Amino acid sequence: MASVDPSRSFMRDVKRVIIKVGTAVVSRQDGRLALGRVGSLCEQVKELNSLGFEVIMVTSGAVGVGRQRLRYRKLVNSSFADLQKPQMELDGKACAAVGQSGLMALYDMLFNQLDVSSSQLLVTDSDFENSKFREQLTATVESLLDLKVIPIFNENDAISTRKAPYEDSSGIFWDNDSLAGLLALELKADLLILLSDVDGLYSGPPSEPSSKIIHTYIKEKHHHEITFGDKSRVGRGGMTAKVKAAVLASNSGTPVVITSGFENQSIVKVLHGEKIGTLFHKDAGSWESSKDVSAREMAVAARDCSRRLQNLSSEERKKILLDVADALEANEDLIRSENEADVAAAQEAGYEKPLVARLTIKPGKIASLAKSIRTLANMEDPINQILKKTEVADDLVLEKTSCPLGVLLIVFESRPDALVQIASLAIRSGNGLLLKGGKEAIRSNTILHKVITDAIPRNVGDKLIGLVTTRDEIADLLKLDDVIDLVIPRGSNKLVSQIKASTKIPVLGHADGICHVYIDKSADMDMAKRIVMDAKIDYPAACNAMETLLVHKDLMKSPGVDDLLVALKTEGVSIYAGPVAHKALGFPKAGSFHHEYSSLACTVEFVDDVQSAIDHIHRYGSAHTDCIVTTDNTVAATFLRQVDSAAVFHNASTRFSDGARFGLGAEVGISTGRIHARGPVGVEGLLTTRWIMRGNGQVMKSEPWISSSTIPYSSSHPPLCPAAPPQLIATNPNPNPKNPTSKPRGPGREEGERTARASLPGNASERMRSARASPAFGATKQQHTRFGSRRRIE
Repeated sequence: MASVDPSRSFMRDVKRVIIKVGTAVVSRQDGRLALGRVGSLCEQVKELNSLGFEVIMVTSGAVGVGRQRLRYRKLVNSSFADLQKPQMELDGKACAAVGQSGLMALYDMLFNQLDVSSSQLLVTDSDFENSKFREQLTATVESLLDLKVIPIFNENDAISTRKAPYEDSSGIFWDNDSLAGLLALELKADLLILLSDVDGLYSGPPSEPSSKIIHTYIKEKHHHEITFGDKSRVGRGGMTAKVKAAVLASNSGTPVVITSGFENQSIVKVLHGEKIGTLFHKDAGSWESSKDVSAREMAVAARDCSRRLQNLSSEERKKILLDVADALEANEDLIRSENEADVAAAQEAGYEKPLVARLTIKPGKIASLAKSIRTLANMEDPINQILKKTEVADDLVLEKTSCPLGVLLIVFESRPDALVQIASLAIRSGNGLLLKGGKEAIRSNTILHKVITDAIPRNVGDKLIGLVTTRDEIADLLKLDDVIDLVIPRGSNKLVSQIKASTKIPVLGHADGICHVYIDKSADMDMAKRIVMDAKIDYPAACNAMETLLVHKDLMKSPGVDDLLVALKTEGVSIYAGPVAHKALGFPKAGSFHHEYSSLACTVEFVDDVQSAIDHIHRYGSAHTDCIVTTDNTVAATFLRQVDSAAVFHNASTRFSDGARFGLGAEVGISTGRIHARGPVGVEGLLTTRWIMRGNGQVMKSEPWISSSTIPYSSSHPPLCPAAPPQLIATNPNPNPKNPTSKPRGPGREEGERTARASLPGNASERMRSARASPAFGATKQQHTRFGSRRRIE
């Protein structure tokens, strides 16, 4: 006999056990009774009974037995003409009434062969509302057990008060799994065994190769990780119902084991303490020594790995990204398979279409992500770049260099492709990374995380990128302001607000993406139509999609606007109107101007002029991305100058507000704040600076400062970054004009006193998807300037 598992040692004290037999265990694939399997179960019950255990059974299968019998009887009594007619589904209550006697007759026959007596008890959920019934039920069961009789319970579906006993989950119990859980509490059972057609509870559908059995269920650890497959092929709820019943019973003090009714001697093995099936126990959390590291350990490990990553050469870091791109393409089929499982689960759970759209990895997406990663890898190395050199005194040189922020915590919802972009940017910028994706994308995120971390060399460590799997871990991580340097939430307004209120760590992100397109009276309407259609139709769920269309009042009755609105309607866009547009066009009133639809819907309103449009944007917008369509350059200049958003466009779709389209390679998110990055945040937004001083024994007290007439400085020291040209002694003082650091590390004022935004003028008539990314970094230049009594080489 196998040894007793430490977590099952309590089995030695079990005396009263309830065994629930599922429909899939009782019946075969064709619906007929599985006589051999039922006989084996009865033999195990006989063995337990003889060993002194008090055994109570709850059985399903009556409806299935009755349906099989009635179909046969109907077939026998039907003429050939009757069989040609559409066949009506048999009444479930009638099936239950016929099947109960047949199922009980089978148990009675089998137990009689084993010299064991059995009894039938049919109950409904309404019975348990009567306290006297419950008292009598307990007394009857106690009497039967004293006589060594096996009580066999079944829900009396034939007289159930529920209209649809196979679908209605109202009442005290709603199926035989929940009945078994209720009886475990009512009859004070020491153990509940739920027999299924699989070996236990898996992390995902048992048919999936990546699914693993969970031997001990811990709610805090497993609740958000499990992905349930299809319901039972013949019963009502499948594994979902079993888990609910098991959690209810175990939390109330009755341990539960879900195991296979197909395996030989499975019931006896459970009671012997063998580690089979899945155990539910209220104290399981204290038994199971968690193999997962703590939040602090995870963050510290990411920081240590990031320091090892920074120590690599530029070419070695580049190779890691190229390996990641290759790994994604090599595992595309597996990634798509896991994503399809997430999408199917989200649809079954009733998630809204915009969320499902963001969750889906569409064909070609993996190739696109791999291409973006390779683009990022081939960009100039962003870290260890010398941004400024200053000769503070003779032979005393101060350098300002770029360096990673440290450890990033990114919380994102729905979009698994965001994980790839964020991870690649973290690797390129030398940062450690902790990721928490939405539970609806757990399978996609898990496989993507594995593919990426497997491509990271051992001398860096796969803990460079940590995947957070539970919500509880986020609360712990947000307290680690001494280890984590920046939090970037990507998701709903509620998510961003909650995180900002829960941490001292700097938070970068945007809450809403309420983007506007304003069509001025001088606009080219063909161009306006192309831009609006792209901004709304191309990807409605994106944060840079148009949500509000503002139109100059002089265009209210113009054919161009009418044509545009018809085109939107034709594409399935639901149009809502502000007060003026509602009166003029008759569209339904918008509930609020400050609303992000994230779907095929938008708001239309007429405004007096460009200033009114600007005022509207400032009042109702989210400072994300706003666009003007006009041929009047003076009006365009006013709009570009006054609209206070992270990205402001002239004659270009709002969909251009994207890290890849800005030439950043990828983005970790879009910031609508002013500290420390604004707009799409790429590699530069994940960097800060540090100061390097090279001297020759100088001390502050006696050092004579150089005068402004000092000859130009030339250094014999090589650049800090191995990849930088040896002759380069200075670079662009502000390589990231879009994203300066508001609070520079070390001395400095001017760099920390300005912010930036993206302004995109032009005549972009091409659809956004055909646009090409531009290089991430401009050419460096050398400038020699003097200031004060020191000399700065920029």
